[in-house]
Amino acid sequence: MFFTHLVTSFIVSSITIVMIMLMKKLCSKHLSAKWQYNLWFLLLIALTLPFLPKQWIRFENFYISFDGNHSNSTSNPSVNTGEGSGLSSENWMQDFTVSVNRLNLDFLNITLASIWIAGMLVMAAFSLHAWFRLKKIRNTTTVLNNEELLQLFERCKDRLNISKPLFVGESPLVKSPMTFGLFKTYVVLPIHLDERMSIENINYIFMHELHHYKYKDIATNYLVIIYQILYWFNPLVWIAFKEMRVDREIACDTAVLKSLVEKSYADYGNTIISFVDVPSYSKNFTGSNQLNGPKKQIKKRIEKIASFTIESKWMKLKSISIFTLAGIFVASQLPFISAMANGNNRYDFNFEHTIYKDLSEYFGGYDGSFVLYNMNADQYTIYNKDKSTWRVSPNSTYKIYTALMGLELGVITSNYSTMKWNGTQYPYESWNTDQNLSTAMENSVTWYFKKLDQKIPRETVRAYLKQIGYGNRDLSGGEDYWLESSLKISPVEQVQLLSAFYTNQFEFEEKNIQTVKDSLLLEEYDGARLFGKTGTGNVNGKNINGWFIGYVEYENNTYFFATNIQNEDNSYGSKAAKITLSILEDKGISKERE
Repeated sequence: MFFTHLVTSFIVSSITIVMIMLMKKLCSKHLSAKWQYNLWFLLLIALTLPFLPKQWIRFENFYISFDGNHSNSTSNPSVNTGEGSGLSSENWMQDFTVSVNRLNLDFLNITLASIWIAGMLVMAAFSLHAWFRLKKIRNTTTVLNNEELLQLFERCKDRLNISKPLFVGESPLVKSPMTFGLFKTYVVLPIHLDERMSIENINYIFMHELHHYKYKDIATNYLVIIYQILYWFNPLVWIAFKEMRVDREIACDTAVLKSLVEKSYADYGNTIISFVDVPSYSKNFTGSNQLNGPKKQIKKRIEKIASFTIESKWMKLKSISIFTLAGIFVASQLPFISAMANGNNRYDFNFEHTIYKDLSEYFGGYDGSFVLYNMNADQYTIYNKDKSTWRVSPNSTYKIYTALMGLELGVITSNYSTMKWNGTQYPYESWNTDQNLSTAMENSVTWYFKKLDQKIPRETVRAYLKQIGYGNRDLSGGEDYWLESSLKISPVEQVQLLSAFYTNQFEFEEKNIQTVKDSLLLEEYDGARLFGKTGTGNVNGKNINGWFIGYVEYENNTYFFATNIQNEDNSYGSKAAKITLSILEDKGISKERE
């Protein structure tokens, strides 16, 4: 969801910027100029994190739902009797569902995405304009004809151990020395600078520009341009990059001063001051490094030059320690990004004995997945690997586990599970009467299971879901948390849970397991018994999510299955059941139907 992604990017970038600025302010006496500048590279990392592939930053056990589902409210149920399934005569295939109202964020997503893209296009246009201006400068740059300056430039390169050929020239279009060019680097001086400045002053200029080259500041400039385009909507990013530019110049000044004798510091500062009245093009030439800058920036640089001292080992150690702490802070945001990006909606599944098959012909255009587990062979057969681990709302399939919890806690028993109907008229006639577990499961009576769920403390439900590892275990969606809300589970997890439930791996009361099993029995034929539960997700009157989960039990083997289908509408549990039975029949697992 774009809205979630935008919010994640905004939060992560803002928090990181505030953290860096606070560290710079609070630890200014313990951070050298170089490491103050290096802190901004952590921002570049933080700006990258929301755009990393989700599988690279997946963290389990962090549950944050941010998709607007929590605003669910139920409305009148709508009846569907399995239209289109071709098997409507089967009573258990009827779809009993309630519609939930949910804020539709599609329009908001499209609007925000459009604004974001439009903003990026505008920023890209500005960057392209700046690039053309740099290209114009490049085209007007001529080689220096002062042999003494050319030799000085080579000596400066030697001092910094720079062997790559660099182009040094002069242009009538520049007022202050600058360096640019990612693949071919240009060091450009204002024309006839040698007539206005001494050879020593120009030496300082060369040292400054070559330090920019040595520390890859040109490449950093291009990275900044990319992130400025992506994060144009966050004013803090604009401020941060402005501060980064200042810190880069100060770090470069510091590097130059380290190579000079102390008596030259003032001359170096005066060289920079000599360009203070020259207009700065920092905003227009974001892909270049310029010697000068705005007056406020020049003042700050001169103050740093005046107070310059050689960095001690202790200062370096403190700087590295603070930088490391800041790096840990940035890394600590990964689980948050993972949770926001994924909504914890992906299950990690890596089972060795798994066969992936194309069963799309059974799905008839529905988006979805089918998972089958052969207990004796200990083997999975899966259609649609991606969707098989994608978590969606369980809807009525969750009633299996509500029933089990109710039995385990003694809220109901196998002999006393009847609940009184409160008189509310539902469009399903079978709902408008007292219910026991068997009738409630057969007719998927939502009011019965809601009432049962409400009798169980929420912390107890949470503990049970954690014990059995139920999907994302997110109960933040209010009383309807399993109805197209916060609680979600993938088809693979449905099958794993059914298998564990069937064999009672969680060591519940055996009689309770058997009671739930009895309520799930759908059909018996030729030595086999079909157990299962359908589920239909209805949002704003549209059936968007259909489930059929269960198992086929033979005397010597059991097959567990889960089918999920999704569409903008007409995704019924009955349709999922039809798909499932067709696949099982073709595999010889269930009986052929007439």
